[in-house]
Amino acid sequence: MNTGSKKTTHDAEQDSRNRDIKIYVNGKIVHRDEAKVSVYDAGFMLGDGMWEGMRLYNGKWAFFDEHMDRLYDSCKAVSLDIGLTRAQMAQALADTAAANGMTHDAHCRLMVTRGIKDKPFQHPALSRSGPTVVILIEHSKPAADVQKKGIRLAAVPQVRGLPHSQDAKFNSHSKLNCIIACLQAEAAGADEGLMLDPHGFVNTTNACNFFIVRKGEVWTSTGDYCMNGVTRQKVIDLCRANAIPVYEKNFSLYEAYSADEAFLTGTFGAQTPVASIDGRPIGDGTMGPMTLRLRGLYKDLVAAATA
Repeated sequence: MNTGSKKTTHDAEQDSRNRDIKIYVNGKIVHRDEAKVSVYDAGFMLGDGMWEGMRLYNGKWAFFDEHMDRLYDSCKAVSLDIGLTRAQMAQALADTAAANGMTHDAHCRLMVTRGIKDKPFQHPALSRSGPTVVILIEHSKPAADVQKKGIRLAAVPQVRGLPHSQDAKFNSHSKLNCIIACLQAEAAGADEGLMLDPHGFVNTTNACNFFIVRKGEVWTSTGDYCMNGVTRQKVIDLCRANAIPVYEKNFSLYEAYSADEAFLTGTFGAQTPVASIDGRPIGDGTMGPMTLRLRGLYKDLVAAATA
């Protein structure tokens, strides 16, 4: 839902059909009003879980294998047994989409937690009944005004941490770090927060990966401290395949402020233009030619992947 004057990269056009969607919860597909998770669930209680965001085009999930790689690798790294094979997960996703009559312009939030705990304490061994798996799919199209006008960013004091603190590559339910960054950005009058890495270099926003364009070159962070975004990697690959100079490198706010263009990448919005950073307009404040070109290349790539 659009938030009015405040914009986010996940603003969507309103769709009344979402009031009656059906949601998968541990093998059952029920109306959203009946979709419930226990207050003892490790995800609710501790943020102990992983999630994936995916988009449905022409009856197919875009870049499904890459999303499953990230989900299953993340869960393995924290000893969370999903309890479903990839084939079973694919079937659960297909069943949920079919129950909602969804084939296109739909967005999925796939959530896996360690499950219900015996007692309200931290130790993962207290989750003994198996994982909780939820598949929530909505009819969803990115809001046109956000794509047209762009996002206002503010550099915030909250940083993306070191891998041995909480690795940003985990798409975890523990999002407080990013929420604090978002609150700091709102307090500064911006839409989202531009987060730095532990060394002060530009990294990501609180919700998406971040790119700038300077003199025909596309720059993004080294990837050492950011979420290993599927869309981020696709944009890098598209640049390399189309002779567009692209660099994963350290750069500071100095280079970001004086960029010709800037854009965000994410599964939901694909490539979202950045209008300003800390009140400084980027380019003319609208989507620049490189961002527009990459959007076209990415759209073609999605179409080919879901044909």
